[in-house]
Amino acid sequence: MEQEIKNEMRHWLAQWLTSMEMPTKGDDPLTVVILAVIAMVTALLVYGIFMRVLVRGARKVIERNTAWVVPVRQYRVLEKLAQIAPVVVLDLFTPMVLSLWPVWQDLVSRGLELVMLVMSLRVVFAVLDIVRALIAIRPEGRRLPVQSIAQLTKLFLFIVGLILFVGILLDKSPLYLLSGLGVATGLVMLVFRDTILGFVAGIQLAANRLVSPGDWIEMAKYGADGEVLEVTLTTVKVQNWDKTITMIPAYALTTDAFRNWRGMQESGGRRIKRSVYLDVNSVAFVDETLMAKLKEIRLLAPYLAQKQAELTEANAGREDLSMPVNGRRLTNLGCLRAYLEAYLRANPHLTPEMTMMVRQLAPSELGLPMEIYCFTNDTRWTVYEGIQADIFDHLLAILPEFGLKPMQRPTGQDLARAGAYSS
Repeated sequence: MEQEIKNEMRHWLAQWLTSMEMPTKGDDPLTVVILAVIAMVTALLVYGIFMRVLVRGARKVIERNTAWVVPVRQYRVLEKLAQIAPVVVLDLFTPMVLSLWPVWQDLVSRGLELVMLVMSLRVVFAVLDIVRALIAIRPEGRRLPVQSIAQLTKLFLFIVGLILFVGILLDKSPLYLLSGLGVATGLVMLVFRDTILGFVAGIQLAANRLVSPGDWIEMAKYGADGEVLEVTLTTVKVQNWDKTITMIPAYALTTDAFRNWRGMQESGGRRIKRSVYLDVNSVAFVDETLMAKLKEIRLLAPYLAQKQAELTEANAGREDLSMPVNGRRLTNLGCLRAYLEAYLRANPHLTPEMTMMVRQLAPSELGLPMEIYCFTNDTRWTVYEGIQADIFDHLLAILPEFGLKPMQRPTGQDLARAGAYSS
């Protein structure tokens, strides 16, 4: 089919040269030179026409859609397509110019066919890159393994092109070469093991929405903790928060454990879960002096009023209330917990729709842990750290107001002070 098309085009070219009263066959050296000059001039004219008409005309149409402008210019698909035209013209002229030298005619024809094959692959690769870039612009396109699919398609076309290249070079049918491809399957599987595993992993990652460009992932095994820049056929590129780059094999994300923070980012809230250790020796009942002091705290006043009413009712009729254990009493620790809950709910940087609580954890040799559990309404790292720091700065600063003390391991200064007291 291809040869018939070429013969038709050469017949038309011969008729055109005849109508222009030009030679159509190089029967002598002078005619060969004339035909060679005509071939070169025609090729340059065709290239100029393609560049002016095709490239410029197509650019004007493409520029109406701004999304296409950058990819088309970046990958120069129109220019690459226009470069094929002069090679086709030279291939059509070759039998006329080199008719006196059949061997050279065959070699030059094959060489030009190989050049056309390589140029055609470049055009197809550029089209694939443009499609990939356009899909990646769209929000839904970020969730698809576009890079992996494009790379696999290029690999398949490269293999097909390589078979055609060898077929043209050896003047053999591609079917002849494909018959021996089964023997090389094992070698191909060995050479492209990572590519095949990466492609399968890419499909799994996209189908299950495990990871996409822009996600924040954490994978300690590979030292990755940062934003996913690119998901390719064989690797996942992660830019860590210290600006270093980590390359993770794509199939590792389907076989090893990793953490993806996308759910946190999409929810709009980031969790704070941190404890402050309190000295259990500072926990005590609230006396009249401390009660008078706590009533001045605006956020705590409603809680104290409610609790005092409950305690008055609960202790009614009980005798000997001079002993604290004989009735219900407020504790400074309970008041602190109530204040912190009110403080968190009044904080504009926290999300009340998500879990928010202050709780005690099991005491240990380090003291009594008081844990704050809530979610910020801003997931940006720097903002989140600032909100968390403000909360715990406030918590540590108000402990003396409740008669409580933080607990920490003794330092050298503490031990020296204790030694001075003992002496």
